[in-house]
Parts: sequence; structure tokens; C-alpha cells
Amino acid sequence: MKETVKSIQTTVRALADKEIAQHSQRFFKTGKGEYGEGDIFLGIRVPVIRKIAKQYKSMPIQEIVKLLQSKYHEERLLAVILMVNLSKKANEKQQKELYTTYLSNTHKINNWDIIDSSAPDIVGKYLFDKNTKPLYTLANSNSLWEKRISILATFYFIKFNKYEDALKIAEIMLPEEHDLIHKATGWMLREIGNRDIETEEKFLKPHYKSMPRTMLRYAIEKFPETKRKKYLHGEI
Repeated sequence: MKETVKSIQTTVRALADKEIAQHSQRFFKTGKGEYGEGDIFLGIRVPVIRKIAKQYKSMPIQEIVKLLQSKYHEERLLAVILMVNLSKKANEKQQKELYTTYLSNTHKINNWDIIDSSAPDIVGKYLFDKNTKPLYTLANSNSLWEKRISILATFYFIKFNKYEDALKIAEIMLPEEHDLIHKATGWMLREIGNRDIETEEKFLKPHYKSMPRTMLRYAIEKFPETKRKKYLHGEI
């Protein structure tokens, strides 16, 4: 079967579930004034989306880009998962194409689960051995989603014990007001701490009293209880 956007959409939409869709629209805050305002769900669970991605693993990038333009959340999620799957075997030229395509479509990569499923393995992987200036452009963007892409991309670096960019971007994120940025940044700090607690604490000590509370809670989640309470009570 020729793998086109129409064929994959036929497969996906046949699995739509109104009850799951209603729950997802509440969970992903799609109401007026909320971060996911206007997003539309078909009602398909993530494991099902990943299974479909395996069935369409040979879909060309041109068709994936078309899928990424979908009004349906699950189809956009499927598009980035297809891109991640392609990246696993991509050569340098193909990796660059995936990276460029991704950053040209950030207006469609517009919820935290879509970003978290893709930014490390597409943006982070491509920039790993290159100039990381694009991450700082994203970090200073007016777009909530581009900011989250910037910090999540560093997860790829963190996995290889490369922390500098993650820490610099975490510092940029300290004044941010959105909870989704607080959570993402705290998560990356926690991942650093899982590998190098001294490096994480070197960052935390000058900032923990003034950093957003949610960011701090995420960052120290795995600390021993006594130390965690000292951070929370400002006693370090």
C-alpha cells in the first residue's frame, strides 16, 4: 500500500472515540484562554498512535509534513513520532532535513506531549555536535511551545552527560511565568541531578529561593526527604 497522508488519516480516523476525545480536550486544556485553546482531539490513546507509526514507518517526509498540518492533535502527534522514527536511521543530510522541517512547523508542534515526544530526538540530536545558538533563539521566543522545545531538546544532551546548554537555558527560564515551562525546566534539572547531583545543586543553590516553586519541586523530586525539605523551607 502506498503510504500517503490520506491512507494514514483513514486508518487513524477509523479509531476515533468521542468519550476519549472529550477527556483529552479537558486534560490538554483546550478551553478558552487555556494553553491548548481550540485544539481538537479524535480520541486515540498514545500506544495506539505509536502502533500506527510502526505500520507506516516508510512514509516519506513530504507526506509526514502534510500530516503535521492536521487540525487533529493525534495526527500531529503521529507526524512527529514518524519523524523521530525516521531520525533513528537517518544520515546527516536526512537528520538536517528533519530538523529544518520540524523548526519550520513549530506552530503545529503546539502542545507539551507533541514536543516531549520529539524535541530531544530531532532538535537535540541534530544540534548535539553543532553550534547550539538555535536553542537560545527558541528559548527567547515569544512562543510558549518554542520555549519548551528549547529546554526539552537539551534532554538529548543530558543523556550524554552534557549539561552546559541545559543549565544556561534553565537560567533563561527562571523568570518565565507559565507552569509548563516551570515543569519542563525542573524536569531537566532533575535529570541532570540523576546523573550529577553536584552539578544540579551548584545551579540550585543561588536560585532555589527565587525560582518558581513548581520548577523547584520538580528539580528536587528525587532528593532524599531531609534535603528536599531543606530546599523547600529555604534552609540550604
